[in-house]
Amino acid sequence: MPEGPSIVILKEEASRFLGQTIRRVGGNTTIEKERLQDQRIEALRSFGKQFLVELPDFSLRVHFMLFGSYRINEEKSWAVPRLSLGFDDGMLNLYACSVRFIEEPLDLVYDWWADVMSEHWDPKLARKRLRAQPDTLVCDALLDQDLFAGVGNIIKNEVLFRIRVHPLSKVGGMPAKKLRELVEEARHYSFQFYEWKKQYVLKKHWLAHTKRTCPRCDIPLQKAHLGRTHRRSFFCGNCQVQY
Repeated sequence: MPEGPSIVILKEEASRFLGQTIRRVGGNTTIEKERLQDQRIEALRSFGKQFLVELPDFSLRVHFMLFGSYRINEEKSWAVPRLSLGFDDGMLNLYACSVRFIEEPLDLVYDWWADVMSEHWDPKLARKRLRAQPDTLVCDALLDQDLFAGVGNIIKNEVLFRIRVHPLSKVGGMPAKKLRELVEEARHYSFQFYEWKKQYVLKKHWLAHTKRTCPRCDIPLQKAHLGRTHRRSFFCGNCQVQY
């Protein structure tokens, strides 16, 4: 599943279409895609794992789900796009994703302060919201898009390893210092993810995600499907403390 940094990269790559008019629309989506014909792209935005295309009277929301992807100025020979947008000098093809329209102004729909990569990100608000959920497992809290929009499973595993917190820790049991580290590292690692992803070296920097051995303790990492989402967790039972 593409995480927040990947969506920011898509937004940047698609910026070549800003101000352009959609000349051709295709794809196997069941939404009324004809509405997009002759619409001018006014802005491109991201919120967490969602890619947003602002048009004069409504917006298009794209969520890449588990296996979504995109191509700019090229097509996959083996797959039909969910939605294809053609411009005077290029095309944007979206695959295996969910697309829908948003009729309301985006600023009324989205809580930009919850997006870990947004300029509006508010760490104090994040800590306040965390403290309001003392019984939540930290592995679930990090994946909660109302708390950490854009954080996915890779970021979750890497953040918890870096701050030495066991994924089954309860938010309410964590010291204030660790809560602060959690919030800070969620944003910090997201921007590191963004830089490494653009350089095609992201996997080289993984310390825990999909790894077998703890680089600190030189013992096997544990792997389990934890929390209410049952997403894969990779962690060290020795150096990651369970609170």
